[in-house]
Amino acid sequence: MRTSFAERIAVLVSGSGTNLQALLDHPVCGPRIALVLSDRPGVKAIERAESHGVEWAVLDPKDVDGREAFDRAVADLLRDRRIDAMVTAGYMRLLGPAVLDAYAGRWLNVHPSLLPAFPGMHGVADALAHGVKVTGVTVFLVDEGTDTGPIVLQEAIEVFDDDDWDSLEARVHAVEHRLLPAATAALVEGRIRIDGRHVRIEGGTA
Repeated sequence: MRTSFAERIAVLVSGSGTNLQALLDHPVCGPRIALVLSDRPGVKAIERAESHGVEWAVLDPKDVDGREAFDRAVADLLRDRRIDAMVTAGYMRLLGPAVLDAYAGRWLNVHPSLLPAFPGMHGVADALAHGVKVTGVTVFLVDEGTDTGPIVLQEAIEVFDDDDWDSLEARVHAVEHRLLPAATAALVEGRIRIDGRHVRIEGGTA
């Protein structure tokens, strides 16, 4: 399967939005970001959207009765804004079938480890605790599992003996800020080919 061309991207965020900033600054991705959606009011990512003139919205789970209703609210908002593809970038909620069914194959996420190693919420801390010598960053297509979807891009990062969370996290972020825009550009330009769990990017990521 080959992904189709996408004109309008939604970026889902929960915090400071450094990955959002990398997408906004990218010449292919930035002009296509039509919506920034947060599950938390008042976060820095909203300021980033405003400074670029991008529409933003907040859907707070506390304002919705249950997970399924929240998922439907997200899916309805994305449909209403005519969103073609979505990127979760530091978004701290799992979304269910109402969203996945609408955006399967058109939904990217970024994770701070070399998946399938260290899935979940604490990839950097888990890598440090495990004593690995190499960790990294993975951009993948979201499926029904937790950090289990087909891998689009990965890059390894050496873990130094004197690393702590802050030092390793900084290097992880630097790689995220390159890989996520590269994968997103390939997605929106229809250059991703998916064959089961195998993903190929036509034309590379330069």
